[in-house]
Amino acid sequence: MIPAISEDAPAFPTAYPRHRFFSPARVRALAANTFTELVRLKIFYFLLIFALLLITSSAILIQLSFQDQFQMLKDVSLGAMSIFTSLLAILATAGLLPKDIEDRTLYTVLAKPVSRLEYLVGKLLGVYLLLLVSVVLMGILFFVMLSWRVHYVTSEIRAAGGSAEATQQQIDLLRATAYNPNLWSGGILIYVKACLLASATLFVSTFASSTIFTIIIMVAVYFIGNMQATARDYWQVPSIAGQAGWLIKAFLAFVSLVFPDLQAFNLLDEIVVGTSVGFWLLWKTVGLGVLYSLIYLSAAFFVFSDKEL
Repeated sequence: MIPAISEDAPAFPTAYPRHRFFSPARVRALAANTFTELVRLKIFYFLLIFALLLITSSAILIQLSFQDQFQMLKDVSLGAMSIFTSLLAILATAGLLPKDIEDRTLYTVLAKPVSRLEYLVGKLLGVYLLLLVSVVLMGILFFVMLSWRVHYVTSEIRAAGGSAEATQQQIDLLRATAYNPNLWSGGILIYVKACLLASATLFVSTFASSTIFTIIIMVAVYFIGNMQATARDYWQVPSIAGQAGWLIKAFLAFVSLVFPDLQAFNLLDEIVVGTSVGFWLLWKTVGLGVLYSLIYLSAAFFVFSDKEL
């Protein structure tokens, strides 16, 4: 006998409660889990040791005048930080989706009240957190090495003798050369650039067939992004664009609009030599990175939302 249904009973079963399309709590849990998984990757420790060795060697092996010493130290250290975070952003993000699909973790997560947008945002925020920790740790080591070098050279200046006034002038010049306020701007630009590359890698991984393919594509994107300014000049300058065929101009326009201008983040040379990076230039560059990151995340969601799993 079929039991009678009360008139007060709901029209639809309540076994699967409704949930919000986007929950910060679920995103936070996914980000924390992703960060924990990425920290355990051996490639993370290998690249970290590689970057730390570069920074340490730059402080030990320099045998130049103190102005050149600190310029070389900053050049090598910031360059190592930039390369490390860019590689880490690509390598860490490229394997997120393929690994979860292979381990069938993705199906378990999406079977719960977790939307695909929450899944993508949580994974990406986990990578962002890993990159932030990496930049902060390397920045701390860099400033420790810089301070140690300043203390060492200061001791040499004082031991050399001379008048107190001349000695103090040398020490003041030394500290002004070493502690460039724009170094903070360099760290911010390195981090934003790495986050942009992570977002682009996540987008590529939504349609790529394997992790290796994603890495290959992103290496190509990296090099094209560093040459994007050249492509934009060929596309926009009338004297140059007028000599090219329509197919070449269309390709250059595509490159200029789709690929990020990574050259815009390469202000490290100016920072190393002490050139002031203006406030508006810094935040304009940061805004460009945030804009491209949001575009790539939106594109990743558009592809992933229709992906058959």
